[in-house]
Amino acid sequence: MVIEAIITVFVGLGGGLTVGAGFVAFLTLLGVIPRLTQLSKTKRFIHIYEWSIVIGAVTGSIVSLNDIQLYLTKWLLVPLGLAAGIFVGMLAAALTEVLNVWPILAKRMGLQERIVILLMAIVLGKICGSLFHWIYFVDH
Repeated sequence: MVIEAIITVFVGLGGGLTVGAGFVAFLTLLGVIPRLTQLSKTKRFIHIYEWSIVIGAVTGSIVSLNDIQLYLTKWLLVPLGLAAGIFVGMLAAALTEVLNVWPILAKRMGLQERIVILLMAIVLGKICGSLFHWIYFVDH
């Protein structure tokens, strides 16, 4: 029984270190945070971005490991969800900007002249998928 617990601790620690190292490599090697501040013209807040990601990662880890329930009103959840969605969207935009995904994708698909249509299809697909998830899966 004790050996199983020790093995579980080492596997969990190893998995956490692997995911953490990948996350840090993603953020540092690709320069996502500096590019995000450059795109949003908020370079003076770069330390706030960095600490927000660190605090968010630690808080997310604590919440996912414990059974924490927050009883918040829907009026408070709407701005929190909106802020989280904006942050994730801007982070994804910074990542795609860093990797130059859209020009490469448009070239491979033969849509150089219609890149706006490609972007709108991706945006509308994301919106429809999110709405489907919330309408169908939430509260069922």
